[in-house]
Amino acid sequence: MKQTAQIYIIIALISVVAIVVIASNSFYVIDIKSQCVITQFGRPVAVVKDAGLHIKKPFIQKARYFEKRIFEWDGESSDILTRDKENIGINTWARWKIVDPLKFYTSLGTESRGQGVLDEVIESAVKNIVSSYPLNEVLRNTNRKLKYTTVELEKAELDKKVKIVNGRANLVKEINKMANEGLSERYGMELVNVRIKHINYVSAVIPKIFDRMRSERIRIANKYESEGRREEAEILGYMKRELEKIESEGYKIATKTRGEADAEAVRIYADAYKKAPEFYSFTKTLETYEKTFNDNTSLYLSTGSDYFQYLKGYVGREVPPAILPGQ
Repeated sequence: MKQTAQIYIIIALISVVAIVVIASNSFYVIDIKSQCVITQFGRPVAVVKDAGLHIKKPFIQKARYFEKRIFEWDGESSDILTRDKENIGINTWARWKIVDPLKFYTSLGTESRGQGVLDEVIESAVKNIVSSYPLNEVLRNTNRKLKYTTVELEKAELDKKVKIVNGRANLVKEINKMANEGLSERYGMELVNVRIKHINYVSAVIPKIFDRMRSERIRIANKYESEGRREEAEILGYMKRELEKIESEGYKIATKTRGEADAEAVRIYADAYKKAPEFYSFTKTLETYEKTFNDNTSLYLSTGSDYFQYLKGYVGREVPPAILPGQ
């Protein structure tokens, strides 16, 4: 009896294990963010997109899961020559998803291979579209007037006569359309969006661009310097004219004042001469003596000379002795 019971227990355990193994290979779960391809001996037999618990044939069928969510794609920078012969580097990014898991599985099999396909498709579309447009169309969307720090740069922009016909937004739409052509039919993939992330001149061209910008700034600086020198000359000329005018007015006023003062002095002298002609003659003669005589002066005068009359009256007079203090 004990052996029979043990046999029953072993059979029951084996049955439970078999049921668990069969059940684990028969049931599979799809979450809301996934979709599934059922394969039988490696060949796809069904596609399941509904989330929940599902049944498949155990052991001979397998479930291959793929994301329903949008994938990120970030490309490498590529050098492109625009229609106006500008060599630029463009970096793009994109978002894509799997719309037909059966076709995706049979053509590619994994998401990493899908990323590799997009590397070729998007890069080819970007090069074809960008190379057919001038640089301004790649950079700008509209003919909106740009703001510049100087009038010269704004004038230089107007002289270029830039006119945007399509613009960057339409260019990106064309890239998206070209890259999406045949993508769903061949690989079961769909590009949700493609965008240009970064645009710059290539490394070899950047020094030339900087040199051109530097020469443009130097030209503007020279223009400002020339205008400054011209204004300086005008200011200095005006200042010189004003200075000469002021000096002329001052000289005129000084000459007039000096003339008036001389006239007043002559009038005073004349009045003094009229009131005391002898005293006036005496003082003027003394002034003449002071200016004429010194220790080495010798004069030869006649006794009747007016210049000698005061000297003649002085000769022969005795000088009174000096009175010393205490005497």
